[in-house]
Amino acid sequence: QVRLVESGGGLVQPGGSLRLSCAASGSMFRINVMGWYRQARGNQRDLVATITKGGNTNYADSVKGRFTISRDNAENTVYLQMNSLKPEDTAVYYCNAQGVNLATMNYGSASWGQGTQVTVST
Repeated sequence: QVRLVESGGGLVQPGGSLRLSCAASGSMFRINVMGWYRQARGNQRDLVATITKGGNTNYADSVKGRFTISRDNAENTVYLQMNSLKPEDTAVYYCNAQGVNLATMNYGSASWGQGTQVTVST
């Protein structure tokens, strides 16, 4: 299986920037898509951005032009550069990985990481 560990969250003022990182470890999972999701208090977990192994990206409309997702395939790490942050970006941010479980050869998602809190406030 694969373990996901997120880092980089914190408190930032509106208009500020943060960079999140997520490292995936584990040998029995061939990762294809990596992504970021977020969950604000009382809300469901929503997609923020995804990136395929080939570098194709997809963003939620609310973050287009402000957030940039990237990945290092050699290190199985995905990043989320967040600029021009707004109070409504406040949430716990979770990393996700999809790929092939090499033990079963089934395609699916890895277990969620613990998440990292992002708070945008004055």
